[in-house]
Amino acid sequence: MDELKKKLGRLEQFKYPLLVLLVGILLMLFPLSSPKAETEDRSDRQLEQILACSRGVGEARVLLSDSGVVVVCRGADDAAVRLDMIRAIRSYTGFGSDKITILKLAD
Repeated sequence: MDELKKKLGRLEQFKYPLLVLLVGILLMLFPLSSPKAETEDRSDRQLEQILACSRGVGEARVLLSDSGVVVVCRGADDAAVRLDMIRAIRSYTGFGSDKITILKLAD
């Protein structure tokens, strides 16, 4: 019994660090939902709709991330359409031309 009290006494000094560790583990297991993901999805769809309405673009799919934009569309084989799309994406997102990729949609 005395030995158990000694062990508990030694654990008492680590009470707060263990509590902080436990809370940290629980926070990692249950991450909070990210409103950023919802905003990115909405931005993807808005950009998709605007580009699809533009002359020569046709059907378009957009992937918007922190590091750039990828667009797949029917009109990607026309250089003038690609340039217009890059300008529109650049002004909407603020990304430079080097962070924007335009690809042809497969038939």
